[in-house]
Amino acid sequence: MKRTTLMVLAGLSTLAIADPTIDGTADAMYGGPLAVQDTPTGFGDSNLGQINYANGSELDAAYAVITGSTLFVTIAGNLESNFNKIEVFIDSIGGGQNQLRGDNPDVDFNGLNRMAGLTFDSDFAADYYITSTCGGGTFGLYNNYAELLTNGGGSGGYLGSNDGQSGGILGGGNNPYGIQVALNNSNTAGVSSSSASGAGSVTTGLEYAIPLAALGNPTGMIKVSAFINGGGHDFISNQVLGGIGGAGNIGEPSQANFSNLAGNQYFAVPEPGTVAAFALGGIFLVARKRRSK
Repeated sequence: MKRTTLMVLAGLSTLAIADPTIDGTADAMYGGPLAVQDTPTGFGDSNLGQINYANGSELDAAYAVITGSTLFVTIAGNLESNFNKIEVFIDSIGGGQNQLRGDNPDVDFNGLNRMAGLTFDSDFAADYYITSTCGGGTFGLYNNYAELLTNGGGSGGYLGSNDGQSGGILGGGNNPYGIQVALNNSNTAGVSSSSASGAGSVTTGLEYAIPLAALGNPTGMIKVSAFINGGGHDFISNQVLGGIGGAGNIGEPSQANFSNLAGNQYFAVPEPGTVAAFALGGIFLVARKRRSK
């Protein structure tokens, strides 16, 4: 039996693991959430249950996994369809900005530089940025990307849009790395305006497939900070992952300092090689996922 189990393990360790489907839902291969919201939403609790339109914004939980050469992230919750923003900052390589500079790339009507002065946790220095927003009479999901160099400057621009689904494929922008984004706004559970219970059960929201080449080809831990912001990138809500301990809306970005808040206002993505569990013929087996070179 021992010999057979070892042979099966060896075979499992070389199996290709299918990538998540980019549809705005964290499927089973993500595993459990890496962060769960602890703060009731100050930006409205959506109750529409529609896959596109939402009438409130909340961030309930974060899921992420690296497979092959891609980082997959699902930020579960809702993004109100009034052009509120979800701001996603990624710390993936050396250097970066612990406090946002004012000379970063001009993306989304200079929305990134509108947040200059925002300070992250002391052990977080943002290297890359993605922002998404949605709304319109003909519904659209719109996305921008920028690199955040230690000394400012860098490149960035409009990635494109879709209807929130369409396999995450973005059209009409400059998307050299082929970043994919999908939105499923149908959540009506999770946090409310008075309670954060149930946040960890939500699996639908914004889903990203980000090639590691778009993140500087990192080889170590990746950290992600995500929060809801106003339509002009001008008023940070209390919906941050990780949470902020039940506090109210943060407000003016230039005055925000996450290091003054309890806990981490980011979540860490497990490095490639994370153990995955398999069951075969009643035998519980463990295999390591291998990252392709």
